[in-house]
Amino acid sequence: MNVAELGTLIPIIALCIPIVAIWTKHRQKIAEMQINATAELSAEKAAQYAQHTRELEERVRVLERIVTDKGFDTAAQIEALRRDSVSLEDRRV
Repeated sequence: MNVAELGTLIPIIALCIPIVAIWTKHRQKIAEMQINATAELSAEKAAQYAQHTRELEERVRVLERIVTDKGFDTAAQIEALRRDSVSLEDRRV
């Protein structure tokens, strides 16, 4: 490589450095945005799972109460629960 070729490559390399820096910064911002989007989606799903778990726990508590309470009419309580669950489903829609 002679001096003329080397003299031509120096400005080209000098111009490539800022381009690579800008491209790297852009890729970093895109990666951060993807991470934030994934975190928000995960948080939303976790909240949905927590709500579903609370609903299931409440249903189990009611069933345990029905099974352990001796003095009440079980069939009437089951029918009342059916009415409650239908009204809950209506509220969700």
